[in-house]
Amino acid sequence: MPRKKTVTAIVLLAALILIGTAATVPPKSNFRNLKVLPKDISDHQLDSLMDSYNRALKVSCDFCHERVKDNTGLTPAENAPLDFAADNGMKENARRMIRLTIDINKKNFNYDTIPKKPDHLLNVITCNTCHRGNAFPSHE
Repeated sequence: MPRKKTVTAIVLLAALILIGTAATVPPKSNFRNLKVLPKDISDHQLDSLMDSYNRALKVSCDFCHERVKDNTGLTPAENAPLDFAADNGMKENARRMIRLTIDINKKNFNYDTIPKKPDHLLNVITCNTCHRGNAFPSHE
């Protein structure tokens, strides 16, 4: 009988911990402000896509995402967390570039979202097609 009480207590404790953890994790929508990308994109897919943008433009996340401002309204410290959901001019420009890339691929390369073999990827443009490792593409 004491063993049954111990198992029951452990199960209840685990359930309480799980409920407490779930209650403290804010919903994804608090971190996202997706206007072009699919709203149901997974965290892993979104992180991977953002990493590809960083590599193509040789920039870091703070190129498009501003730092969280405190209630003083002063310029945030360099180590302040990024406000991924906040809109700004650079994010709007990035959204225009994403729409442009999608549009060019759909109109010219019969683009779809099905993963392709590497030899078929040559028929699609990406950020790197124009940027080639530069934050702002050259006009040459």
